[in-house]
Amino acid sequence: MRRRSQLIPWKAAGRVSERMISGDDVVRETGWVFNNATGDELTLAEFVATGDDEVPAYLETFGLRDPENQQRTVVEIGAGIGRMTCAFTREYGSVIACDLDQGFLERCYETVGRFGKVERLTTLEVPDGRTLDLAPNTADLAFSYITLQHCDEDDALELASEAVRVVRPGGKIALNFRGHAAADPIVVPAGSVVRSLYRVPRVGDWLSRQRFVTRVAWQASRLHPDVVTGPLAPQLTKIEVWTNPKSKLRAIDASMRTFEGVNPRHWWLVAEVT
Repeated sequence: MRRRSQLIPWKAAGRVSERMISGDDVVRETGWVFNNATGDELTLAEFVATGDDEVPAYLETFGLRDPENQQRTVVEIGAGIGRMTCAFTREYGSVIACDLDQGFLERCYETVGRFGKVERLTTLEVPDGRTLDLAPNTADLAFSYITLQHCDEDDALELASEAVRVVRPGGKIALNFRGHAAADPIVVPAGSVVRSLYRVPRVGDWLSRQRFVTRVAWQASRLHPDVVTGPLAPQLTKIEVWTNPKSKLRAIDASMRTFEGVNPRHWWLVAEVT
């Protein structure tokens, strides 16, 4: 299978993370630390602490936090090295952490072993970037944050469909997307150009250590809620689109909700699987 261009930065970053000695080195020296904390003093503990803050906040806001979660399963799509995974292992009885690169998943085990409940963790590699090797009705929640915007449109839509497929009836999905913005005519083509450079031997590894360049490279898709909910609507109920209060985004087939914790450029699809 020919590797599609939007997957290249992830694989390059995975190679870099595998060669580093510790998770602390990964968050200090790679370009994909998505809480925007930069500098040589950032630690893995501080990185994980941001997930510890965000996971309960999102679950609470979306009406997904429940004592019964201790007997439930969550599938996390795009777990990376476990920034949010640690918190999920405390909230849920079983956590399936999915990612494109096995190198990230090995670091995820390390991270959860230090800061979470590793006995609750299973990892799943997604080598094609779009298919979850899980049976239907596996999970009670499928959750994804700052991942689907790094997939091209077809892959993002396929992963959204996969999220619905693996959740049991009555379970929930909470999927984060990036909407359109004024800078997209510049940023999106620039991302495509930069991604092509990751194919050059040694260049990709160097680029993976540069935060600004990495962020440009991973800007692969922008999706409107109606594009996502349209194909999925027959399988969903209680469809909500969550945005920042300042956002002007509107959806046809969803209830609009707001939360200040949502990035102004992002939106969330939260719904129940029928």
